Amino acid sequence: MPFGVDEAGKGPALGSMFAAAVRVSEPDALPEGIADSKRLAPERREELAAILREDDRIAVGVSEIAPETIDDPETDMNSLAVRAHAEAIEAALEAADGPTAPSGLCDACDTDADRFARRVADACDLEDDLELTAAHGADDADPIVGAASIVAKVTRDSQMSALADEYGSVGSGYPSDPTTRAFLESHVAETGELPPFARASWSTCEDVLAEVEQTGLEQF
Repeated sequence: MPFGVDEAGKGPALGSMFAAAVRVSEPDALPEGIADSKRLAPERREELAAILREDDRIAVGVSEIAPETIDDPETDMNSLAVRAHAEAIEAALEAADGPTAPSGLCDACDTDADRFARRVADACDLEDDLELTAAHGADDADPIVGAASIVAKVTRDSQMSALADEYGSVGSGYPSDPTTRAFLESHVAETGELPPFARASWSTCEDVLAEVEQTGLEQF
């Protein structure tokens, strides 16, 4: 029973980072059309994520790292990615029925893929031995990791959609997204503070706060 792990939302200025692990009990359990989530239309991702979650032959585990945790100066994104992957693996293995000594593949979140695999394996709190490897581009090369990337991406997209329902258009949350930037500028101008789901330690958020403050000073 192999499993695959991937994350979504490591780089945005808004919202959480999510990691998902998918474990399959049969080689043909995965639905057709699995690919790296970035290669799929949102509607297709949602359809595939629903199929993955509903199939009894497939176990899914998800971990969320919230913005306030990301902003903690005592940690860093690489360590949080390790934590997210480990928590997702633990959740997927707990939900699965199958043999011990599971093996899995992570999409590496570190320039050193082997180091990332070792760190994730060490962070997992499991009674059984864990055979874990990591590789760059695993979400594109391995269908199980691709399935995990779909679940992680759909979970994050769902969060961003819920935030948009409450706050208006927030964009993708990524710093390069002009809609996200416009939302941040408008929210800070109106309220004097960042929204609660912003990563305050991100330079994008710091820059918006500084710009709005400077604009306010220039008005006097």
